[in-house]
Amino acid sequence: MELEQARDFVRTHHRAVLATRTPGGGIQQSPVLVTVDDDGRFVVSSRETAYKTRNLRRDPWAQLCVLTERFFGQWLFVEGEAEVVSLPEAMEPLVGYYRSISGEHDDWDDYRRAMEAERRVVIRVTGHRAGPDRSG
Repeated sequence: MELEQARDFVRTHHRAVLATRTPGGGIQQSPVLVTVDDDGRFVVSSRETAYKTRNLRRDPWAQLCVLTERFFGQWLFVEGEAEVVSLPEAMEPLVGYYRSISGEHDDWDDYRRAMEAERRVVIRVTGHRAGPDRSG
């Protein structure tokens, strides 16, 4: 699968499972919402204290399994290198993330206060490959 096909799918399907590597070599998985930014990166919001954030700061490998709302049916994976962006630099990307998935917020000042209180970060995944390329 071409990465641009994966981006097109993610622009309309935001439910995903993010996989990261644990310190012991295992895999940690988290349900997330994902979108695509203007630079074609796959974007997730998290908290500074979350395991996925800590895992990605140590080892930037990430994989997203993106599903439709129906769960069964079409799906894809994207694998690549993640970058964690903390506040205050993450604030405007967090606004863009929200807009991309949910549209306009009723009170952007309240949203920004909540992002600060929750110590939110943006995780940007630069995709290196996507699939599946075949079925079995």
